[in-house]
Amino acid sequence: MRIAIDARELHGHATGVGTYLSTILNEWATLPAAAAHDVILCAPDAGGGTWWEQRMLPRLIRDAKADVLFSPGYTTPLFPGVPAVVAIHDVSFAAHPEWFGWREGLRRRTLTRLSARRAARVLTISEFSKREIVTHLGVTPDRVEVIYPAVEGRKDPSHTTDDRTRGAILYVGSLFNRRHIPELVAGFARLARTIPDARLDIVGENRTIPRIDLEALVAASGAGDRIALRSYVPASELPALYAGARAFVFLSEYEGFGLTPLEALTAGVPIVVLDTPVAREVYGAAALYVERPHPALIDAALRRVLTDDAERMRILDAGRDTVARYSARRCAERVLDTLIACSRCHASR
Repeated sequence: MRIAIDARELHGHATGVGTYLSTILNEWATLPAAAAHDVILCAPDAGGGTWWEQRMLPRLIRDAKADVLFSPGYTTPLFPGVPAVVAIHDVSFAAHPEWFGWREGLRRRTLTRLSARRAARVLTISEFSKREIVTHLGVTPDRVEVIYPAVEGRKDPSHTTDDRTRGAILYVGSLFNRRHIPELVAGFARLARTIPDARLDIVGENRTIPRIDLEALVAASGAGDRIALRSYVPASELPALYAGARAFVFLSEYEGFGLTPLEALTAGVPIVVLDTPVAREVYGAAALYVERPHPALIDAALRRVLTDDAERMRILDAGRDTVARYSARRCAERVLDTLIACSRCHASR
């Protein structure tokens, strides 16, 4: 079988979709079942927006004589010429259109809905996300398959738990309105008044709409000298960041999954997250949950996870079982099985 893959997300700065795809490809490189199949990576020389996806990608698929297409990032050609399997990680743009600019939101809603309805199979990354796809995209449940993604380890063997600064708090992820960065800054400012060595590293591109001036927000917080904002950190530097953190915070009210808190758990860092259905599904007992994004509640949760050793150990003990659920090999095997099944079903018609 010849598998064509929309590989645009492997170029440039690593994204969630790019990490998802590269993990699968790395596993396929050593997976015996994958050795019998040819993988063709399709990507433009530059750009690669909707025009390339809808007009050029089908030509590449045809030229490659592919039997099936895997589109890992929400949308797929509407006329690919072969069965298409599309991964839709969340539908925030449909569930909460107010979080997106009107043009971007309309494009995402239209193309993702059409892609989901025309694809041979839809993959997603949590039961919560499956329910949202069924509700907002009009896809029947039997056409949506949940395959949990892999958790990439962020351990740095050159660091030990003794290297962690007692007040070091880390956030990693794109900065969206739904992730409540202003409330996090306000909660941390409260914490910093009584914990002298508290510091907060916020790593992620500012993608808030309407745009929030985070630099001004941090400067006005009263704790600006202890908050570092970085739009991007290379993947090679992330293990050291996790290794130096004593707590990880991720206050998102809507995710398809939420990977970076699990990366923190693999590095031995307890996590503080917002109490949502998907967070309960993904992290289980391995988190300290904040009921709502209020600065006083955020302050209390961060304070507890920094100073309460029994709570820290509870989270990390539960984290070992939680992280074990998310296997790269199992994810890669199930994606491959789905692609094979869709190709064979099409060939038998």
